[in-house]
Amino acid sequence: MAPIPGPVFIKIFYANFVHMKKSFFKLLARINKAILPRYSQRDITRLSKLDKALVAFRYWVTLNSLD
Repeated sequence: MAPIPGPVFIKIFYANFVHMKKSFFKLLARINKAILPRYSQRDITRLSKLDKALVAFRYWVTLNSLD
């Protein structure tokens, strides 16, 4: 069996990596939805630093899980 040329291998590897990344973030988004509290009805200026960090984390996960 002939080895895969360099540029083709990189394209295949990158496509697989992007797919795995999306799958991971979609799973993480489902876990966040089930476990972490929702802050949509609260005033964001009155949240504690921990609550603001959780909002930022949920935002980051949501952004990375979108297609």
